[in-house]
Amino acid sequence: MNRPVSEVLLKPVLSEKSVAIKDTQNRYTFKVNPKANKVDIKKAVESLFKVKVEKVRTMNFMGKWHKVGRYEGRRSEWKKAIVTVKTGQKIDLTDLPK
Repeated sequence: MNRPVSEVLLKPVLSEKSVAIKDTQNRYTFKVNPKANKVDIKKAVESLFKVKVEKVRTMNFMGKWHKVGRYEGRRSEWKKAIVTVKTGQKIDLTDLPK
């Protein structure tokens, strides 16, 4: 399915672990649309950042239940993608389009 890049890639994940694998293994982590598949993610990253993607790994995260006082709610479910870029190529995550 052809989706616009803005619907596939939602935002980069900039945690301590994701920054470490970015520096050492040339892998970039993104929060993506839960309906996006690996082919959509690969095409979106290649078209937006002009790099060659070698591998895409995806993980689904279920929303957790939380209580605040007497109220109970649930966090949103989300999907994370770890994209491996060809050696020698880099992605600059500081100037992403909004």
